[in-house]
Amino acid sequence: MEGSRGWLVVCVLAVSLASTVTQDVCRAPNGKDGLAGRPGRPGRPGLKGEQGEPGDPGIRTGIRGLKGDQGEPGPPGNPGKVGYPGPSGLPGIPGPPGIKGIKGNPGNIKDQPRPAFSAIRRNPPMGGNVVIFDTVLTNQEGPYQNNSGRFVCAVPGYYYFTFQVVSKWDICLSIVSSSRGQVRRSLGFCDANSKGIFQVVSGGTVLHLQQGDQVWVEKDPSKGRIYQGSEADSVFSGFLIFPSA
Repeated sequence: MEGSRGWLVVCVLAVSLASTVTQDVCRAPNGKDGLAGRPGRPGRPGLKGEQGEPGDPGIRTGIRGLKGDQGEPGPPGNPGKVGYPGPSGLPGIPGPPGIKGIKGNPGNIKDQPRPAFSAIRRNPPMGGNVVIFDTVLTNQEGPYQNNSGRFVCAVPGYYYFTFQVVSKWDICLSIVSSSRGQVRRSLGFCDANSKGIFQVVSGGTVLHLQQGDQVWVEKDPSKGRIYQGSEADSVFSGFLIFPSA
């Protein structure tokens, strides 16, 4: 006890006697660590942290099992889109000839349609461009109208038409056909006549006609003068070659 007092006295005297002496000269030695205190109460949960980076894939250490049994088939899917047509294949081998059919009944030519006509010009009406052949020579089944100069088709098929017209002048004529009132075809034929003598301009054609179609001869208004007299006749003719559906 006395030793402690003596130490204290020495320190006091040292402070008072020398102000330049640092405080470290009078510092007491460090004490020992105290005993650990009791655990504190649990704190509140912290905020959820951000998601971390994906980890490295694990190493497969197990043994692969056996393949399982095939499952039941699923329901059929929707039909796919139709694809583009493929290229045509090679022609197949010709098949064997079929059995000969039963012979048909013989046809009767009298039962077949036979429209035909032929008409000449004698006293036709004047005016208009349609050439009227007013005097009928033949008009089988009546397809030709001598008052209008037109052939009217009643039997669909292929027909042959021809004309021979006498003139002493330059002349241009056409075979004209119409369907449903609309002109469908026109074939022109011309002849130059500088000598003023009898000459014949002629023309002919095959036409495919339907029921109601019309055919006639038409003249050029500026070159369509036809001879009219007893010395020579002009004629217009036509007939069915064979019918069609």
